[in-house]
Amino acid sequence: MTPIDASAPVGARMGQGASAIGEALPPPRLFDRSTPPHMLTLVMIAGLGALAMNVFLPSLPGIALFFNTDSAVAQLAVSGYLAVTGALQLLIGPLSDRYGRRPVLLWSMGIFVVATIGALLAPSIEIFLACRMVQATVASGFALSRAIVRDTSAPEKAASRIGYVTMGMAVVPMLGPMLGGILEDLAGWHASFGVLLIAGVLVWALIWADLGETHTVRATSLVAQMRSYPELLNSRRFWGYALTAAAATGAFFAFLGGGPFVAITILGLSPKEMGFYFGFIAAGYLCGNFISARWSERFGISRMMIGGAVSGSLAMATSCALFMAGFVHPMALFGPIFFVGLGNGMTLPSANAGLLSARPKLAGSAAGLGGALMIGGGAALSAFAGSLLGPETGPLPLVVVMLGAALLTLVSALWVTRIEREVAARA
Repeated sequence: MTPIDASAPVGARMGQGASAIGEALPPPRLFDRSTPPHMLTLVMIAGLGALAMNVFLPSLPGIALFFNTDSAVAQLAVSGYLAVTGALQLLIGPLSDRYGRRPVLLWSMGIFVVATIGALLAPSIEIFLACRMVQATVASGFALSRAIVRDTSAPEKAASRIGYVTMGMAVVPMLGPMLGGILEDLAGWHASFGVLLIAGVLVWALIWADLGETHTVRATSLVAQMRSYPELLNSRRFWGYALTAAAATGAFFAFLGGGPFVAITILGLSPKEMGFYFGFIAAGYLCGNFISARWSERFGISRMMIGGAVSGSLAMATSCALFMAGFVHPMALFGPIFFVGLGNGMTLPSANAGLLSARPKLAGSAAGLGGALMIGGGAALSAFAGSLLGPETGPLPLVVVMLGAALLTLVSALWVTRIEREVAARA
């Protein structure tokens, strides 16, 4: 084992021995950049992206009315945002591997703050949507919070620690739609974006004060770093974990794309009621993250992924059966949705830890490419689910799309488990 120089800055110590990562480093101290970033910082970095994605969902009808446009156009604030987020993931990973996690996060959060101001002041739907697309830079927190965990954790600890980060982060999407529904009732859609502006400034300041650089082994150029993608793309292990994570995330994003329409137009819920019911999936996710953080080291990432995928598949099959039997009630959707969240909370930390460990020296690029697959696929499913829905369709198209994504998660998890067994047998 390579010795760790305890007097060196935290970034330098990160590169002194992968086997010692997370073992000999000093414990995190808040607002001390010479130690690994505090868990609160990682949760806030990732949580802001979740808040930006869903806090304004109850305001989508209000946004369409304010700008005098169709609901399908306003829906681009979700599906278009996800598409841009997925594309940005392809750049964020290599940029952070080349220039470091800290500068990429500071620039990303700064751009997010400026874009949020632009959205608040937008005089037309076109300018609002343009600013909304630029807000997608906040998605650097999705990829880089996981890469930072991998920088500061031994591989066998990464799934557990990612579970703790995402468990804390789950509180944000659980409260986001509830908060958004209350703000919509009180002050309209501008209030939600005002909250995003304040949160963006606070998170930028937290990154500046607490996050030292955790990645010191740099590529010689960004072009050289981009050339790492073929190595990842040729890894069956990476693809197995990435597809598992993408399918699980796709079920959630399909829900984001079609859920507001189903809740308000088909099930007749008010924005405040919709915000409450949207908390079901996040509450399930929180419970799943706790299970992952508590037991992933004991049971292994393969069992956690498969168990989570089974939970999501059974849940959506139940929802489909209830609606087909004529039980058109909010709990026919949102009751099973809790177990979709539970399954994702079990699956995603392990899948993310697996894809980051497929090529450890390319953790940032793996996080970026994996994030692009997850969010890009989610954007496609979000738009697809939304396009299938209408007042006459009922909720079944959304439920069927989510069931398909859950079953694909299960197939991918079983496939990568088989790959890992083959690798272990050859070792």
